[in-house]
Amino acid sequence: MKMLASDSALDLAARLRRREVSSVELTQGSLATIRRDNPDLGAFVGVAEARALRQARRADALIARGVQAPFLGVPTGIKDFEHLRGHVTGYGSRAFRWLYAPVDGFSARACREAGFVLLGKLATSELAILPFIESPPSRNPHARDHYAGGSSGGSAAAVAANMIPIAAGSDGGGSIRIPASFCGLVGLKTGRGTLQGMSPALDPAGIAVSGPLARTVRDAAALTDVLAGTHDRFLSACGEPVPTLRVRVLASSHLVDVDPEIAAATHAVAQQLASEGHHLEDAPPLAGELEDFLPIMAHMAGRLPLVLGMRRLMQPSTLWLHGRGQGVSHGDAVAAGAALARRVFAWFGDADVVVTPTAGVLPPRVGSFANLDGEATFRAAAPLGAFTAAFNASGQPAISIPAARSRSGLPIGVQLVGRMGGERLLLALAASLLGER
Repeated sequence: MKMLASDSALDLAARLRRREVSSVELTQGSLATIRRDNPDLGAFVGVAEARALRQARRADALIARGVQAPFLGVPTGIKDFEHLRGHVTGYGSRAFRWLYAPVDGFSARACREAGFVLLGKLATSELAILPFIESPPSRNPHARDHYAGGSSGGSAAAVAANMIPIAAGSDGGGSIRIPASFCGLVGLKTGRGTLQGMSPALDPAGIAVSGPLARTVRDAAALTDVLAGTHDRFLSACGEPVPTLRVRVLASSHLVDVDPEIAAATHAVAQQLASEGHHLEDAPPLAGELEDFLPIMAHMAGRLPLVLGMRRLMQPSTLWLHGRGQGVSHGDAVAAGAALARRVFAWFGDADVVVTPTAGVLPPRVGSFANLDGEATFRAAAPLGAFTAAFNASGQPAISIPAARSRSGLPIGVQLVGRMGGERLLLALAASLLGER
């Protein structure tokens, strides 16, 4: 339906409350778009049409009775890294295609309570490890021969392709922000402790958090409220004035050769901030290597018990990281995270906000990592997270906003990073930059 292409999730929720449109109509429109475009884009890995329409009819009945819920009747999907009741939780892997979920996970439960119609499961890279999705690829709706990013690439592709207006994702090294940048969306990585994270037994360094992918800052803020179980804590920030800030700008990295168009977009955002009265200064390069972050991810992958039959079905990069993780203890992972966090906080200093590219390169072409072994694939993909992963280690909030288009028409995102507990400031600043005040 055309309204999905033009309306934000908040606008759709308001139209549903006014009964200008029904949830059944919206859901049917989403399902029609999925049937038409998903075979090529690979955004959804599982859709339950009859179940979704039952949810939509139930939502329409509740609306008619005056029941209130933030997104009652609005369609969305759940990343295939967490449970959705009645669906398989595949973790982006053929090895888990048997894992039926009788209960909802964190995001699914919060979204269901907020009234969303849950259409099905959205693609993720295997075990949410790589910043692109390969088997089958999740393609970029703006240029289908390029990746949508990862690991929340299915979520980003579905929103950008107007299959759904909004989606929740998760981010352990850039998994929300990178696909948001590649697909021209707003993507918020909340700070550590703002939303429920993974179990410390699986994620001892606390790098993985949940957050929204959306077309507008206001939608992203409202979904953050849903995930946090708060009322208007984050959405209200979008209309608040922004104080004068000390802003540091970084547009280069020794980990990746930053595309000149991306560097220009980063500096353009910085100049917009300067024109609004904020104090700008250049930030020195952030020192660090992949080897500083690798023990954290390797430990997480290494906790997965694999039997022989599963190994035959998994991707080489996953198996390599799993093997690497066998030599990384819980204490090693905690120590690596703490050391990297100390370095990031010292580098961040007394800044209020740091501005960087979200990704230093444009979305890679589908097949760019073909014919590489597991380690080579991981190392070739890692530079996509050169500007994002450090802030998973530090636990700081960060938001990617759509900032420009390349000459070839590909979206370019710019990242704003705040202090701990600074989500509201980031949302207010992003709303100001994008004209959503």
